[in-house]
Amino acid sequence: MAEALHEARQGLAEGGIPIGSVLVIDDRIVGRGHNRRVQRGSAVLHAEMDCLENAGRLSPADYRRAVLYSTLSPCDMCSGAVLLYGIPRVVIGDNENFQGPEAYLSQRGVDAEVLNDPGCIALMRDFIESHPELWHEDIGTC
Repeated sequence: MAEALHEARQGLAEGGIPIGSVLVIDDRIVGRGHNRRVQRGSAVLHAEMDCLENAGRLSPADYRRAVLYSTLSPCDMCSGAVLLYGIPRVVIGDNENFQGPEAYLSQRGVDAEVLNDPGCIALMRDFIESHPELWHEDIGTC
């Protein structure tokens, strides 16, 4: 989670939304990313999507051994990617500021572990308070 939080802080430093993600296979980070919607003018480049893109093409067997770490609970889009690729475990740093479809992930067999890490929570809470319009745009509630 420390590496995902590093990614989130990097996104904030770039003027973006502070959400980070890493993909780990066999105890090795194979992909990392952060929310780049603002930086790239993207409609879909959430942290998890950026992370998966940066991991490149992987085999189904690789995804079945993967763990996705995210500083914030994955949204519907990012949770869909988890299901599509069969990632069996997601570790979530914060689901107090936003809660995605974790129950649905669990129903579909994904081990969704919520840490509620104080660093992840504080970073997102402070961002939401400072940039409510951007936050609501990111989660589609504007």
